[in-house]
Amino acid sequence: MFGILRLAYKLLVNDKAKFTALLIGITFAVFLMTEITAMFAGVLNRASATVINIGARIWVMDPSVQTVANTIGMPDYALDAVRSMKGVKFAVPLFSGGALVKLQDGAYQSVNVIGLDDTSLFGRPQMEQGQIESIYAEGAFLVVDDSEFPKLGNPKIGTVFELNDHRGVVTGIAKVATSALFGVPSLYTTYYRAIQYIPNPRYTISYLLIEPKNESDIPSIQKQVQALGYLALTREQFETKISNFYMFQTSLGMNILIMTIVSFVVGLSISGQTFYTFILENLEKFGALKAIGTKNRELVLMILFQATFTSLAGYGLGIGLCTLATALAKMRLPDYASRITYGNLGLALLMVVIIAAMSSYIGVRKVLRIEPFDIFRG
Repeated sequence: MFGILRLAYKLLVNDKAKFTALLIGITFAVFLMTEITAMFAGVLNRASATVINIGARIWVMDPSVQTVANTIGMPDYALDAVRSMKGVKFAVPLFSGGALVKLQDGAYQSVNVIGLDDTSLFGRPQMEQGQIESIYAEGAFLVVDDSEFPKLGNPKIGTVFELNDHRGVVTGIAKVATSALFGVPSLYTTYYRAIQYIPNPRYTISYLLIEPKNESDIPSIQKQVQALGYLALTREQFETKISNFYMFQTSLGMNILIMTIVSFVVGLSISGQTFYTFILENLEKFGALKAIGTKNRELVLMILFQATFTSLAGYGLGIGLCTLATALAKMRLPDYASRITYGNLGLALLMVVIIAAMSSYIGVRKVLRIEPFDIFRG
C-alpha cells in the first residue's frame, strides 16, 4: 500500500506545471473563501461591540429591538420590577445613543455615547489614562482609544468639546475589547449625564443589565421578564440575534454568500479541469499499472491520495496567505474588520473536501474505464 501511495505522489509532483496549477487554483479559492467570510465575521463582531464590551450576563430590552444600536426606551418602573425578580443579583440601567460633537477646531463628529449606571459603573471600560472616578466630574467623558480615536482629533485629558451645547471634558482615555461598527467613535459617561445632554423621548433606559445569582436562574428570569412584556437575552443570545439580523435581514449576508459561492466555483472549476487534464496526460501510466495487475481499488486509492494531498496543501497555503494578508491589512488599515474564526476555517475545509471529492470523481471515472489493450494497441 505504501508503494502505491509513493508512486501516486511521484506521478503528481513530477508534472510540476500541472501540480503548480492545481495548488494555485485551490490556494486562491481557499484564500477568497476565508478572506470573505473573515471580513463578514469581523463585521458581525463589531456589530456586537457594545454587548461584548459591556459584558453583562443578561440584557433586557423591548421585544422590537433588532440590533444593539436600535434602542427602544423603557420606563423606570421596568427597572424596579426587574430588581425585585427572583434570582436577580442586581440590575442596572444602560443608556446607548448617538450624538453630534463639536470639536475644538470647529468640526463636527458623530459619536456613540454609553451612559453607565451612576452608582456601580457596571460595564466600565479599562482605563489607559486617568482614573475611572474622574467620570463623576462636571461634564466628564471617557474617550475610547480605538481605530476611530483620531476622528476626535486625538484628544488628551483636559480636551474640551461641545455636545448639544453642553460643555464636555475628556477626563480619561479608555480601551475596549472591540471597536464599534460604522466608524463612529465611542464616549462613556454616567447614565444621568447622558440623558441630560442628549435629547430623548419620554423613556430613557436603553437596556437593563442583569447579573443573575446563579446560571440556573437565567431561564426563570427570562420568563419573569417576558411576563412583564419585555425580552431578556443572555449575552450569547443577543450576539446571535444581532448576527442573524445582519445575515438575513440586510443585503450584507446575501452578498457575502454570493461571493463565497463564486470563489468556490472558481476553485472547483480550475482544480477540476486541471486534475482532469493531469489524468488524461497520465492515462497511459495508469493503463500500464492496470496491465501488470494493479487492482481497481488501488488505482482509486491513488487518485484519492493525489486529490486529497493537493487539496490539503492548497488549503494550508490559502489559510496562510489569508492570515498574512489580514495581518498586513490591520497594520496599515486600523478600520479593517476581519476575524478568522474556527467557523471560517471549517467552512473553507468543507469546501476543499468537496473540491477534492469532485476532482477525484472525475479522475476515478476516467481511470476505471481504461483498458490495458487500448493503451498498448496505441
